[in-house]
Amino acid sequence: MTNQPNTEAVMAALRTVQEPELHKDLVTLNMIHDLQIDGETVSLTVMLTTPACPLKGKMEQDIRDALAPIPGVQNIHVRFDASIRSDNRITGQLQLPIKNIIAVASGKGGVGKSTVSVNLAVALAQTGAKVGLLDADITGPNIPQMLGVAKMPAPQNQKLIPAQAYGLQFMSMGFMLKPDQAAIWRGPMLHSAIRQLFTDVAWTDIDYMIVDLPPGTGDAQLSLAQSTPLTGAIIVSTPQDIALADARRGLTAFQQLQVPILGIVENMSYFIAPDTGNRYDIFGFGGAERAAKELSVPFLGRLPLDPRAREGSDQGTPIVVSAPDSEIARSFRDIAQQLAAQVSLLSFRPDPQLKII
Repeated sequence: MTNQPNTEAVMAALRTVQEPELHKDLVTLNMIHDLQIDGETVSLTVMLTTPACPLKGKMEQDIRDALAPIPGVQNIHVRFDASIRSDNRITGQLQLPIKNIIAVASGKGGVGKSTVSVNLAVALAQTGAKVGLLDADITGPNIPQMLGVAKMPAPQNQKLIPAQAYGLQFMSMGFMLKPDQAAIWRGPMLHSAIRQLFTDVAWTDIDYMIVDLPPGTGDAQLSLAQSTPLTGAIIVSTPQDIALADARRGLTAFQQLQVPILGIVENMSYFIAPDTGNRYDIFGFGGAERAAKELSVPFLGRLPLDPRAREGSDQGTPIVVSAPDSEIARSFRDIAQQLAAQVSLLSFRPDPQLKII
């Protein structure tokens, strides 16, 4: 007579399976849901901490390897769902339907920060996450052009309605300025504008809000950190020493503001000549990864220099949409997954001073 598997044996086996990013077992992390045992068949749902999890295939294989030796188990059905962590300070302080706010910053201009912000946001949305993008670069609001949207919807119920493109909700001061109009604002005005872009907009159920900041370490960074609970920040840099020196200052500024650093992205890391396939390290190579190691922060990945990314920004089509099979698009998707994993990790390495729940 065939032995029938039981719940205790199945759960004991699942305690041997670790979540690859969080380094804890699936049972301890409360990721096992809807466990059902029907004769020789075991069915379960793994509740991921992000739909962008890059290692679902490994987890499924580890689950099958753990359950297969149990006497009586012949069939194993594994499903995946996702429940993204929520930084409860956001709903507590701002009463906004936003789970996580992630600042994208750079120590200096010209490193492609806005291009990174747009493509990371779209890449996260492509995983099934609900994503918002806030253009907080008040003095250079380019996001509407980069997403191909000329104007936002009409206000409703005394709230601004975010524009939508490529699965994103987004808002920008660029919608409110005339073409070529400069925004020359002092600190208090900047502080008020950034806060209003959060509180006066009818955002809807956002898992990740990506905030594109102006370059440097000025009023915008300080205003955002003081007025808004930031889940974390990422720093964009190019490989050369000058850019990295500025990136280090930007990173240190966020650390002084007690904002967790989710990682560093190296943009324009190398160039592959389309006619020969030869690789050129135009701005050097690997500097951002070395800096991440020295500063003990995650290195999220590197992005090649690809003229199509610039063309897509000018034409309003992010490269993860216009050339999804390109090397740079794959790199953007990998970095988006690493970013989501770092946000998930915050749930399991809380800093009491930051009061992240």
